[in-house]
Amino acid sequence: MKEILDFIITFEAVLWEAMPFIVLGAVVAGVLEEFLPQQAITRFLPKSVVPAVMIGAVLGLVFPMCECGILVVMRRLLRKGLPLSCCVAYMLAGPIINGVVIFSTAVAFWPHGIGPEVIALRVGLGFVTAVVTGLVVHGQWVKHGTALLHPIAVPAPEAKTSLPMTDAPAARKPFVKRLANISSTAVHDFVDITVFLILGAVLAAVAKQYITSEQIEYLSREQPAVSIGAMMLMAVLMCLCSEADAFVAASFTKMHISGKIAFLVLGPMLDLKLLLMYTRVFRPRLIAVIVTCVVVQVFAYCLAVHLIYQMNGWSGLPG
Repeated sequence: MKEILDFIITFEAVLWEAMPFIVLGAVVAGVLEEFLPQQAITRFLPKSVVPAVMIGAVLGLVFPMCECGILVVMRRLLRKGLPLSCCVAYMLAGPIINGVVIFSTAVAFWPHGIGPEVIALRVGLGFVTAVVTGLVVHGQWVKHGTALLHPIAVPAPEAKTSLPMTDAPAARKPFVKRLANISSTAVHDFVDITVFLILGAVLAAVAKQYITSEQIEYLSREQPAVSIGAMMLMAVLMCLCSEADAFVAASFTKMHISGKIAFLVLGPMLDLKLLLMYTRVFRPRLIAVIVTCVVVQVFAYCLAVHLIYQMNGWSGLPG
């Protein structure tokens, strides 16, 4: 009976704490989809590869999508002529570097006394991982070109890297029509995201039944590589939305911050549902490049974080 009660408490805590951010993210996505022309972003890209990829990694501040919806936006931008390297950087970093996710991460971790650390590490490592992967993808693009892309994602022949704004202005829509479009997009995103949130909450509640705080604390202290690897695997399997995953990570109160960051950085970039979605945009060669770059970087960076904390005598645990 106690196990059932603990399961229900953990499940409800994760679900209801995350729900407001799911709703907010869905509404923001609907508004942006209706009012902000996606092709406008190509006006502001520099011609140099590195600055362009860095800008791509922070596009989430303009297009704050979670990973569930970002692939569709990224594919549209790609077909409009935005370089593949910038699109990949946006796809990887966008679900982390956006206002809704940063705010939800703060709400999840601030009561534990490590909110600023988690936000800085999550955003910083997410940015670096996305930029490095984008630059690697650029090298692949130079070598293989459109052979890396699924046919439906190949840019139109007239699309250029720096796309001029020559599209004819769209006819003005009635306000009621716009409101209906926003509502439709928001409801679709909300339902799609909530399914994965519920699944993640169930898995988190089940995991807490079989993984004790003492085991987590031991792994974090004595086996950091195993701890980080386990949290990365959990992020891939749980398929959580980036607007909700911070509440799941925060529930592991005895986990070292390095393991939590591995979970929070990898999850929005790579999970089971995203791997399936990638096949609608990328060829297997490019998927393998992206997966390898992301996994190796996240593991290396988080292990380095653990060692830095250890060398400086910082606990890396809630205060």
